[in-house]
Amino acid sequence: MLRFFLQRLNPRTIDKGYWVAENALDRLADDKTLFVKGKKIVAAARKDLADYLRTGKIADALIKSALSLATLDPIFRAGLGHEMVGIVHKDDIQDLRNLISAVDEKYFRSKTVCLINPTFGPASVLVGGADADLVIDDTIIDIKTTKTLSLDRSALDQVLGYYVLHHIGGLDGRNPRHTISNVAIYFSRFGYLHVMELSELVNSATFPKFVRWFKRRAAEAFPDVAL
Repeated sequence: MLRFFLQRLNPRTIDKGYWVAENALDRLADDKTLFVKGKKIVAAARKDLADYLRTGKIADALIKSALSLATLDPIFRAGLGHEMVGIVHKDDIQDLRNLISAVDEKYFRSKTVCLINPTFGPASVLVGGADADLVIDDTIIDIKTTKTLSLDRSALDQVLGYYVLHHIGGLDGRNPRHTISNVAIYFSRFGYLHVMELSELVNSATFPKFVRWFKRRAAEAFPDVAL
């Protein structure tokens, strides 16, 4: 839903042109009922998004489509969740409406670049496939919908991992390579964007050595991936 919001807020937003949920359809091909259900979800979402981009009205149908697409994601990413396809609860629609109403536009209005679900070229494959949630200008942003406002080590490691992958493979083949200066976590239940400067997190003297180690270690796990 936040990605839909950003597409309207930043008209020059760049995305892949497809959703992860659409990739899940191939994995439903052997189940005709679920495959047809999945296709209807994607078609409805495309229509609801087009209506929203035109009118700016966040209708319940759009929120339901966002939630329905989310039921397809784990099928592609983990091969799980077939029993949940298309199941959306009324309370979740209200919850998501509350979350999107808490978004402060100033956090997400881009000056130069807005990327949705960017990947990191061949570097994404190094870790079995990886895509970030957002890149706004020079900041990689991950979205966390958690009950507590706290930064745990796994979340920090995740966004730093994205920075390492960007350092190796760039962002969606952008040339010249896009500059990343910050990583951030958006705590959606609190409407708070926590931004961290990479200059305070990364030791520039030792980072190149770490990247070389990372590439060697990844090559051991995925020997068929070429960089």
